[in-house]
Amino acid sequence: MDFQTSIKVCFNKYAVFQGRASRSEFWFFWLFGFLGGIVAAIIDTMILGYPWEQNGPIYLIFTIALLIPSISVAARRLHDINRSGWWQLLWITIVGGILLIVWHATVGEKKKNKYGPPIKLRR
Repeated sequence: MDFQTSIKVCFNKYAVFQGRASRSEFWFFWLFGFLGGIVAAIIDTMILGYPWEQNGPIYLIFTIALLIPSISVAARRLHDINRSGWWQLLWITIVGGILLIVWHATVGEKKKNKYGPPIKLRR
């Protein structure tokens, strides 16, 4: 899955917590959120005149718009490795965050699991 397709899929499945997500879908959407946050902060600073240390309105709108799709794609990514989306609550702890990063980078199951059939990626 490429960068644009990942963003389209994640916004089309805005609040869909069922199913599975590939590693590329998750990580490209995460990259989109990271780069978009930087661009939003630059716009807030350069155009709107907010200090760099303060979150401006563009950054806050962008962050709120990505909140639900980020949680849903992370849940679908965990489903791909046969884990519940509730494991995201581990972000509350530092060690849990490290574990979640490892799980998000883990190759998904090649067979059907309780969350659905395997993801077929086109090459």
